[in-house]
Amino acid sequence: MEPQIFIIYAVWLILMSIVTFILYGFDKARARNRGWRVPEAVLHWLALAGGFPGGWAGREVFRHKTQKGFFTFVLLVSTLIHLGVGYWLIRG
Repeated sequence: MEPQIFIIYAVWLILMSIVTFILYGFDKARARNRGWRVPEAVLHWLALAGGFPGGWAGREVFRHKTQKGFFTFVLLVSTLIHLGVGYWLIRG
């Protein structure tokens, strides 16, 4: 396996995690102020696209979406998918 592919994948995960974390915080702030909210589907798709670390962190830091079981499920599935992809890239 080419190391560049793994580096690109790692950078992708970092960027998606930052975006996901920011949107969790934004959505929590909007929930408090009763403003426009980030659709739950967007948060799910971001997690599945690689933003799962930001999703986990956003839940803890902002105490957001912690009571919704489907968010936990999506984050767990996303984590497992991306651990598998990472393993596959490393083992090549």
